[in-house]
Amino acid sequence: MQTHDTYEDAAEVLAAFRPVMRAIAAAGGPACEVVLHNLDGADVDLGHTIAAIENGHVTGREVGGPSTSLGLTVLQNRQDDHDAFGYRGFTADGRELRCSSVYFRNRAGDIIAALCVNVDLSAVQHARSLLDALLPAQPSAASAPDEHFGRDLVSVMDAMIGEAIDEVGKPAAQMTRDDKIGVLQRLDARGATQMRKSVETIAVRLGISRVTAYAYLDEARRAAN
Repeated sequence: MQTHDTYEDAAEVLAAFRPVMRAIAAAGGPACEVVLHNLDGADVDLGHTIAAIENGHVTGREVGGPSTSLGLTVLQNRQDDHDAFGYRGFTADGRELRCSSVYFRNRAGDIIAALCVNVDLSAVQHARSLLDALLPAQPSAASAPDEHFGRDLVSVMDAMIGEAIDEVGKPAAQMTRDDKIGVLQRLDARGATQMRKSVETIAVRLGISRVTAYAYLDEARRAAN
């Protein structure tokens, strides 16, 4: 569901929703992080999108911090409906979050900001392990995305690469050429290859040269088209 109101810029979104962020964080308690990302402009610096944050200790981020893995996907098409509710997120240290994101648009219909709510489930999961009944298992819908959080884009990218490798189902040393192309195809589809020096980092993880990684990426894109 897209938001119907439009805004001049991300600063206007922040002015309107700053009190709402505080209210959500106060109601949700210290395990509830609320973040507003500035996604305005043609050349967004993904390493510094956080314009405001409440309870930043949940993911270890602060104002001026980075986007998550989902931010990369959103910027591939600002006109799409990217609103998502109740999906899974993971912190850099492996804690599971329950997340929701709502996106705000300018008059042209382009996304310029995102309001995200991230709830750390650690305490509840610990209680469940003790009581074995407190939190029934509720797996995310198959279409719901996973999101990766980090203090910087390097850790976000590393988590995304690890996820893509895990999906192939074998360590990089045992992968075939097609397996490695598949990893690059997954990462490209999720926007990971937009990050600075991403292909070089992927090459290291896959045990191939930078030149080979770019060649595989070209093949992956041809196959996707």
